[in-house]
Amino acid sequence: MKASTLIRRGAAQPCRPVPRHLLAPADFARLPAGLVEEPSLALLSLWAEPAMVHAAFLEEESGALLLASTPAEAGHYPALSPARPGAVRFERMIHDLWGLAAEGGLDPRPWLDHGRWPLTAPLSARPARHGAPPEQPSFLPIEGEGWHQIPVGPVHAGIIEPGHFRFTVQGEMVVRLEQRLGYTHKGTLGLMLGKSPRTAARFAARLSGDSTVAHSLAFAEAAEAACETTAPPRAAWLRAVMLESERVANHLGDWGFLCNDAAFAFPHARCGMLREAMLRAQLAAFGHRLMMDRVIPGGVAVDLAPEGADALLAALALVEAEVPVLDAIHEDHASLQDRLVGTGVLAPELARAFAAGGVIGRASGRAFDARLAFPSAPYAGAPPEAVLRQEGDVAARMRVRIAELTDSIRLIRRLLAGLPAGEIHAPLPQRGGEGLALVESFRGEIATWMALDDGGLIRAVFPRDPSWLQWPLLEAVVEDNIIADFPLCNKSFNCSYSGVDL
Repeated sequence: MKASTLIRRGAAQPCRPVPRHLLAPADFARLPAGLVEEPSLALLSLWAEPAMVHAAFLEEESGALLLASTPAEAGHYPALSPARPGAVRFERMIHDLWGLAAEGGLDPRPWLDHGRWPLTAPLSARPARHGAPPEQPSFLPIEGEGWHQIPVGPVHAGIIEPGHFRFTVQGEMVVRLEQRLGYTHKGTLGLMLGKSPRTAARFAARLSGDSTVAHSLAFAEAAEAACETTAPPRAAWLRAVMLESERVANHLGDWGFLCNDAAFAFPHARCGMLREAMLRAQLAAFGHRLMMDRVIPGGVAVDLAPEGADALLAALALVEAEVPVLDAIHEDHASLQDRLVGTGVLAPELARAFAAGGVIGRASGRAFDARLAFPSAPYAGAPPEAVLRQEGDVAARMRVRIAELTDSIRLIRRLLAGLPAGEIHAPLPQRGGEGLALVESFRGEIATWMALDDGGLIRAVFPRDPSWLQWPLLEAVVEDNIIADFPLCNKSFNCSYSGVDL
């Protein structure tokens, strides 16, 4: 039986915009076989709360969302990783945070818990004190002649987030990469519990600072769905302006750093200047360079400043004028193209298997954009233009970024021109409920689920950053590339450490 049919047979629990289907453990155990039979059913997210496990799926062909849950009897639940490799790190995270074990899972090693927390399974019903000394992280073994391992991090040379990379190489060729993250674990989920969505929104805004608008928006829309309310029209349009401005600034930054990692400093300097112009315009328009804490449940915290539209339009004009020039320069340099073309290829079938979103998925032929699949009112009139490539290499990911930032400029101009008048915030009713929201960040879709108790306080929440499904693919694309090309592969992905360390 197909997995989607099996899920829909579960008892429907109230959740917006789609019900959550409660499956008996025996039926949930049949999901892996159903998923093998239905390869187009993509796993979007997997998370838990005490004694319960939840999964979110997307029917790629119809665009329908499906939510499935099952009780974790005696602290165990059937693993999904044998059928969906993207579930591996979710299952490891669930064990670390809630103490629930995935029966039949492909990888039982710790993920977030490095053995230094005062408690084990801190989000479980009964956390236990951590009495054992920290263990050294374990990596897959290697056998044979001529193999070497290169450990990198977690402390790096630049001002970047910490993460450990373990390369297995033969000569200059990378044959395996393993990642060890969790160094920026902040206990965010625990900090959100028991608080009102309005209070907890500050934590969502800080999950991954470069995606502060997108994470705040997904959190706010999940809270609004749970409360069965919506933000005022003007707030919805201002949110879209902020979201697209964030996309432009981050794509500019990634473009420049990609060139810098190929020792081509001029585009890096110019893209840095353009990104700075966007950040200053965002400060003038919304009072904060990154627009942090500007999107809140119920609407937005501040209105567009009187001169804000002019500041944004001036910065966009500057970017738009220089993008073709920079594009032509980097296309004309054979040495740069030699580093980018054919490097770090992500096969389309692998992108589909992991449901890779954002630039990474669209550069490898997976045509999913949450703005198109689940359009909100600001995007309904003139939706984003779908940008799709098939090559799957570093160059393709760069080309998608450049096309997307150009399209975002068009969208921001249209949004500012059609900005409706009215209120910018509506109060959230103090009531219980569940909600799910998908928001397209510059990295891909963020999927945030929230459950409120009868007093309107957060009973459970899980914000799924796009990087959960992208980090494993970085391990795949770097194989059979030389070690010197890892920075290019890494920057072309630009996954968030903090977003998955929670």
